[in-house]
Amino acid sequence: MVQFAQVIVDVPTLQTNRPYDYVIPAIWQAQLRAGMRVVVPFGKGQRQIQGFVVGITDTAPDYTGELKAITQVLDLQPVLNPELLALAKWLAQWTFAFQISCMQTMLPSVMKASYSKKVRLLGAPTPATTTIFHDQTELDFADLAPETIKQLLKLQQEQLVEVVYQVHDRAKVKTIKAIKPLLAAADYTAIAGQVPANAKRQHELLTYLAAHTTVQEPITLQQVTTETQLTLTHVQTGAAKGWLRLIELETYRDPYAELASAPRTQPLTLTKEQANAVHQITTAGQQQHDQVFLVEGVTGSGKTEIYLQSIQAALNSGRTALMLVPEIGLTPQMVARVRGRFGAHVAVLHSGLSNGERYDEWRRIERGEAQVVVGARSAIFAPLTNIGLIIMDEEHEGSYKQDEMPRYHARDVALWRAKYHHCPVVLGSATPSLESRARAQKGVYQLIRLKERANHQPLPEVTVVDMKNELKKTKEDNFSGLLMQELRKRVLHKEQSVLMLNRRGFSSFVMCRDCGFVLKCPNCDISLTLHMDTHSMKCHYCGHEEAIPQVCPNCQSRKIRYYGTGTQKVESELQGLLPEARILRMDVDTTRRKGAHAKILRQFGRHEADILLGTQMIAKGLDFPDVTLVGVLNADTALGLPDFRASERTFQLLTQVSGRAGRAEKKGEVIVQTYNPEHYAIRLARHHDYEGFYQREMTLRHQGGYPPYYYTILVTASHEEENEAAKKIFQLMNQVKPVLSPQAVLLGPTPRAIARVNKRYYYQMVIKYKHEPQLQKLLTQIMQENQARNGIQISIDREPLSFI
Repeated sequence: MVQFAQVIVDVPTLQTNRPYDYVIPAIWQAQLRAGMRVVVPFGKGQRQIQGFVVGITDTAPDYTGELKAITQVLDLQPVLNPELLALAKWLAQWTFAFQISCMQTMLPSVMKASYSKKVRLLGAPTPATTTIFHDQTELDFADLAPETIKQLLKLQQEQLVEVVYQVHDRAKVKTIKAIKPLLAAADYTAIAGQVPANAKRQHELLTYLAAHTTVQEPITLQQVTTETQLTLTHVQTGAAKGWLRLIELETYRDPYAELASAPRTQPLTLTKEQANAVHQITTAGQQQHDQVFLVEGVTGSGKTEIYLQSIQAALNSGRTALMLVPEIGLTPQMVARVRGRFGAHVAVLHSGLSNGERYDEWRRIERGEAQVVVGARSAIFAPLTNIGLIIMDEEHEGSYKQDEMPRYHARDVALWRAKYHHCPVVLGSATPSLESRARAQKGVYQLIRLKERANHQPLPEVTVVDMKNELKKTKEDNFSGLLMQELRKRVLHKEQSVLMLNRRGFSSFVMCRDCGFVLKCPNCDISLTLHMDTHSMKCHYCGHEEAIPQVCPNCQSRKIRYYGTGTQKVESELQGLLPEARILRMDVDTTRRKGAHAKILRQFGRHEADILLGTQMIAKGLDFPDVTLVGVLNADTALGLPDFRASERTFQLLTQVSGRAGRAEKKGEVIVQTYNPEHYAIRLARHHDYEGFYQREMTLRHQGGYPPYYYTILVTASHEEENEAAKKIFQLMNQVKPVLSPQAVLLGPTPRAIARVNKRYYYQMVIKYKHEPQLQKLLTQIMQENQARNGIQISIDREPLSFI
């Protein structure tokens, strides 16, 4: 009987969003399943491309031509389970993306890159495996005949073999050397009689092999060298003489191996508020309700302990748990806490891991060896089964939104997966997004408020310094007199301080004082930023880099000056003002290297620095008992942006960074430097008044017709020629207008705030609406019709976090 597969193909030039039908050759029938990757011929040229099987049927498709057959099957088992296949289909519709993009987003990059596949023997050889493997333990998939692969599929179902993907160049499967005795004990004794008496190491090796002939599993070389005086050279000699086989054993890469020996922590005694939160969450889990809980807790209120005890309840009921954190910088501390509680049951997924580490962690999850996953945004696609709890810490954070296709928000995916698994979702934050708080107000989410810190310590006192007055007293524009006084006091008393400046680099821009020329990026409409560590000017949008100019390119004047402030410049100034202070800087530049986040935090935690200076990545989640002072150097960074969320972001950032102070027994203090001390975001953050801010901001959003009162969609057209981008966006506007009701609002078209990035011009329009039944269909059609045609690129972003 002929079988047919529906395959989503990966066609780079003309992406398609529907499955194509292919004949399944008889050799693959009964073994091929949805979720496996295949190679198929596509187009008139019969070129071979990769695709994902999304369905299998015995019914012939309604097609008059001759159907092509699948060329090759890439997997012995599905890499996407039924849930993730359904999720990819929904995500493509929701984010106006392509199913193939969504599927590839769900897999570690090792499975998207160029790779080789090997089939590896599991356990001891059997007659069935010996006929294929002979004396080998693994085979290269590419060298196998179709008949052999058919036999291997059956062996895989019997769990006798497994398939292993190996990335070329960067991330190879990590292996350790091991030995396997090849002879019987009597044979080794006989050989020993023929070996010269002075060959002591050979005798020692033969004795060792004779004692281990009955051992089924390979013996690691490390074990051999630990138990004997033998080295790799001696073992290689034995292998050359045919006494043993030297083999490579695969081992997992553990990105947090140093935590493996850390002592396990015990659950803490909960406060009344914490106990109430855990009770509500675990009850929903036991009843398998996909209830969403918004845990609004002041900084230091013990949200992490609520998460840990709720995860334990899910594990106790035989289910798994998924926990998201917004920043890679937060991951080491959170992993330490979760690993400290649940040990080896925890897997970690985030972009800071190497390709190999990410692949190994993904396989541990997929094989069911890890029941708890901690990670950043993309960890929401972890191949967990039977999920009993999903947690999003700092749910208000913008890093949960992906800004390229598929443009998903991790919160939306979390809610979808929670419905699929009938499990609760916990959204935690001291400063929830207005959208989430409004849903809680309406009863869509269940609001849980934690009004007190877990240690019953008061929230830190916040002092606002008006920098307009400070500039009248001193030329110093980065440090007020009060902040310097308090920093000196902390250094003297051996206490620690955290300083936040939300701008990296040395200076914002370079300008000629004679003609006013500002050095700009040749690819983008943005000035270049000075970086003293690399002695270069860099573009923070496209990565363009060039030398620092000595003379003005416009008028040849030598009066080049640096304007603005960056973390590098502040570090340099601070070292001059406080030479006795030890300073650590944490920003994108100092954390590029793998493991740099964790290293800096460990140094600070060990008191190897008095001051931690950084960008907003230090504002969240950090918990150091000796931090008694937090300074915000310029609270106005975001307030000047033409973005309706500017005030919300400023309030959230100030509240979060303030919460880093006084988290243990020592009293905390916060100093906020600003040129806008009367702005309501700064005034309310000073009093930790989230509810007051929520009411004020909601009034303004209602008046302006912005989320959460309206849904928004951002449509962008880009091209290397400005007039082509402008022409396209106006054409799209004329397509969209007729289907919108009078209640909808169309803003634009207009050039983007930074109109040119990486040699492309961007034009955009914003659709604000409450209910538009025809809009989804039209925008999907627009995406299908305009994908990469004539150099035009169209992007459609549902609920963008920024219109800039």
